[in-house]
Amino acid sequence: MLYQLHEMNRTLLSPLVQWAEASSKLFTNPVSPFAHTPFAQRIAAGYELMFRLGKEYEKPAFGITSVEVDGHRVAIIEDAVLDKPFCKLLHFRKECSATVAAPLDQPKVLLVAPLSGHHATLLRDTVRELLPNHDVYITDWTDARMVALDKGAFHLHDYIYYVQEFIRYLGPDLHVISVCQPTVPVLAAISLMASAEEKCLPKTMVMMGGPIDSRKSPTQVNDLAMNKPFAWFENNVIYSVPPNYPGYGRRVYPGFLQHAGFVAMNPRRHAQSHWEFYLHLREGDNESAEEHRKFYDEYNAVLDMPAEYYLETIKTVFQDHALPMGTWDVEGKRVRPQDIKTVALFTIEGELDDISGSGQTSAAHELCVQIPQHMKQHYTAPKCGHYGIFSGRRWREMIAPKIGEFIRTHR
Repeated sequence: MLYQLHEMNRTLLSPLVQWAEASSKLFTNPVSPFAHTPFAQRIAAGYELMFRLGKEYEKPAFGITSVEVDGHRVAIIEDAVLDKPFCKLLHFRKECSATVAAPLDQPKVLLVAPLSGHHATLLRDTVRELLPNHDVYITDWTDARMVALDKGAFHLHDYIYYVQEFIRYLGPDLHVISVCQPTVPVLAAISLMASAEEKCLPKTMVMMGGPIDSRKSPTQVNDLAMNKPFAWFENNVIYSVPPNYPGYGRRVYPGFLQHAGFVAMNPRRHAQSHWEFYLHLREGDNESAEEHRKFYDEYNAVLDMPAEYYLETIKTVFQDHALPMGTWDVEGKRVRPQDIKTVALFTIEGELDDISGSGQTSAAHELCVQIPQHMKQHYTAPKCGHYGIFSGRRWREMIAPKIGEFIRTHR
């Protein structure tokens, strides 16, 4: 019933949210007489804050329309080259002119985005920084409430099979980058392919801030998953999609519950951020206010996760530690990272990461024992939190150049 109550509450609040938006514009539009009354800016700021706290956040667009390559501006076209029920494989295709031939010979990169609450657009900055020197594809996961029940369930092993299908589709001259949650299923996917002696293995795998072995430096997120019994997650966070969505009846971990969990990790920081947003609006600091809008337009846009996939991830990754323990079987096939021999490995961690603790990602080196030492590399980004690994100044200035160099070395 919780999902239904949430939808009912959203419907009841909708007129108030729309009124707050209209009132904010009424006190800011220069043609409106209300905009020239005393305290108009303060009133408008309060209304906009009310609107943003109550509105429904839709999936943002990537919004990458062009990129500079060798001093030339090149148009970017988003192509869905594969369309699966729970994921689209998006290609950021460069529209090359006669003067720009370089992109045709750029390393091909599969960027595996997390399926852990936020949309793939969370990696917008990652994509934008990779594009000038790489041919970029990304996994764009579908909100489970938008997938009809007759499309079937989506399990953790389905995630692995999706990744394998994308790797085979893009060919052997491929470099795979996984960010956070997908480091585990990506390592499993490549391990199973190596065990089967497939010829289509990627050249490199870059793993960033992921729970390869969540027993190392456990964080608040790890503690919750390890300290609660499995039945608790089944009984407290899984609900059925209500009738007003295509996925009516599908059991999911709802996005609104995940968002509540995100905020609960740092409630004071979010409260302070919203207060500062109000002050920026009141003082006319539009640049700072716009930065707040951009961040929370992304942060507040969440998706529902399929219940099977979420629960299996909790048990396999965080409770059984099946990957580092060597006990993970995917439909009867043992996951053996020690069978990987020819795929170069680069692990990246943030010094201040409070989601994937120190050593959790670099544990991949201990598992991939047959990869030669000269094909392994690790980097801990100083003064870098979880989101800073793939977004922001430190990503652009410190981490992205190292990934580019690693890919060129092992191309």
